[in-house]
Amino acid sequence: MLLPSCPIMHLARPLLLVLSLFCLADADTPPKFLRTPIDQTGVQGGVASFVCQATGDPRPKIVWNKKGKKVSNQRFEVIEFDDGSGSVLRIQPLRTPRDEAIYECVASNSVGETSSSTRLTVLREDQLPPGFPTIDMGPQLKVVERTRTATMLCAASGNPDPEISWFKDFLPVNTTNNNGRIKQLRSGGTPIRGALQIEQSEESDQGKYECVATNKDGTRYSAPANLYVRELREVRRVPPRFSIPPTDSEIMPGGSVNITCVAVGSPMPYVKWMLGAEDLTPEDDMPIGRNVLELTDVRQSANYTCVAMSTLGVIEAVAQITVKALPKAPGTPVVTERTATSITLTWDSGNPEPVSYYIIQHKSKVSDDTYKEIDGVATTRYSVGGLSPYSDYEFRVVAVNNIGRGPSSEAIEARTAEQAPSTAPRQVRGRMLSSTTAITHWDEPEEANGQIMGYRVYYTTDPTQHVNLWEKQMVRGANFLTIQGLTPNKTYFIKVLAFTSVGDGPLSPDLQIIAKTGVPSQPTDFKGEAKSETSILLSWVPPPQNGQDSQITGYELLYRKGDEKEEKRISFEPTTSYLLKDLKPFTTYTFLLAARSKHGVGAYTNEVNTETPQTRRSSSFSLDGIPFCSALCLDMAQKKGRH
Repeated sequence: MLLPSCPIMHLARPLLLVLSLFCLADADTPPKFLRTPIDQTGVQGGVASFVCQATGDPRPKIVWNKKGKKVSNQRFEVIEFDDGSGSVLRIQPLRTPRDEAIYECVASNSVGETSSSTRLTVLREDQLPPGFPTIDMGPQLKVVERTRTATMLCAASGNPDPEISWFKDFLPVNTTNNNGRIKQLRSGGTPIRGALQIEQSEESDQGKYECVATNKDGTRYSAPANLYVRELREVRRVPPRFSIPPTDSEIMPGGSVNITCVAVGSPMPYVKWMLGAEDLTPEDDMPIGRNVLELTDVRQSANYTCVAMSTLGVIEAVAQITVKALPKAPGTPVVTERTATSITLTWDSGNPEPVSYYIIQHKSKVSDDTYKEIDGVATTRYSVGGLSPYSDYEFRVVAVNNIGRGPSSEAIEARTAEQAPSTAPRQVRGRMLSSTTAITHWDEPEEANGQIMGYRVYYTTDPTQHVNLWEKQMVRGANFLTIQGLTPNKTYFIKVLAFTSVGDGPLSPDLQIIAKTGVPSQPTDFKGEAKSETSILLSWVPPPQNGQDSQITGYELLYRKGDEKEEKRISFEPTTSYLLKDLKPFTTYTFLLAARSKHGVGAYTNEVNTETPQTRRSSSFSLDGIPFCSALCLDMAQKKGRH
């Protein structure tokens, strides 16, 4: 108010001063904070609320800034106090680090402007200090008759013990300006300590309540709970009941389902859906009587709760939505039978629901190959065949249903049973120790098929006799035998077989040895390989030599062509291979080889047959009546002319 508006300016100076003070009392005033926001530490996914109130004339306007700019975000909400004294900045859900910042409450009017800053810190659950507040029991949905007392409970813990405050419809609850009707209980017991008690409840008390626990480490909000204040009416009233309760469903992963819930009563109840403590139906859009929950792309099984509420009560019904899952791993297979070539397994299904079939996976334990699979096994017992005797294998089982195949069972190791050896002892070789004593060596069979119990050595000077008539000796625990009492200068034929606990293996090919000191035994591993159309390369392993006296001085090679009886003999110096040339193409040759020392020629090997390849003919044709011959043809003609 301006001083000239006072009509008594001409009065004495003292009176003018007093009147001026009265006039100035009606002047405009700048904003002044009644409540400023305080620093807060929240948890990711939770809630943070900053309260700011100011007074002034005219009434100041409250604006919220983040980093100097006005806040604008879907997760940021500004809620005004009913009396216009200020507002609450609510951030939900909190995100780190994007929400961590300095926030500013700016109060301004035509006279002036003032501001107050606060800091928000957001922590992940794994970053929370040990004493961070925890809501042990949050408020629950409650319906109360008007004029009755309603108590909203809250239990919280932390170190130090957190202070508990309340928010209603996102604004702090004022417990000081209602003649004690709304108060917070301070009893030391839990959950009474911090509970909100509302006496003589009114319709204005109806709303969404949150319990807030705060200590030096941070702030945590409870899940919201609604308080409904119902009217006292004399009309006929019926509590809510479900006329169509929700039903359980089973769906495929990623599938969709609609769950219908219908409730009746007088008054008709509101119907909402919840998943645990989470409201799935917006409070401001809650249907009456019927609510259909539409679920899409469902990946996890869950229980959904239908809540029907009226002023006469609250009822709940649960619908179990089960997502069909892959089968569980079957029990570890057990070996019930075994043979030399098969293993029989049994196992527990490991699944309460039936499975479509099983897959048996197996592989050799000593192999790096992937598992082989036997598909479509319909029972929990199966014999895996086609295995090798006396071999270690790994087995595991996989269950399959209409969703797919589940994880494999624990692997089990099993060994097939023994059987007689499939092959004869290898590298049978020998030499004379004296004119009447020979020593024979051999290697274990390639396919032993079990634990070799021993060997039988057969020998004779008459190979036309059945082997059962030959002399024989048994050997255990060794791969050699000393044969004594031989007739000097006689040629002996020796065979060896191995046996397991199951039976005998096949006999080895004949080893020929002459009972004469210093005469070499047979060369071993004698074989031939065609190198061209007219040449064959022969190779062998020399017989064992015992000192200078039995040193090999050369070899004798006998060979014949096809069915011809005439044999050709070639002598050559000590070596381990020999290239025979000038042979006929496309012809089978038979070879025998013996080693020679200064004491004489040893026994010949068994016959080896090798065939030379067919000649590749070059094509010729005439050009303009002139015969044409390829380069190969001309080369052959030139060679023929030289000969």
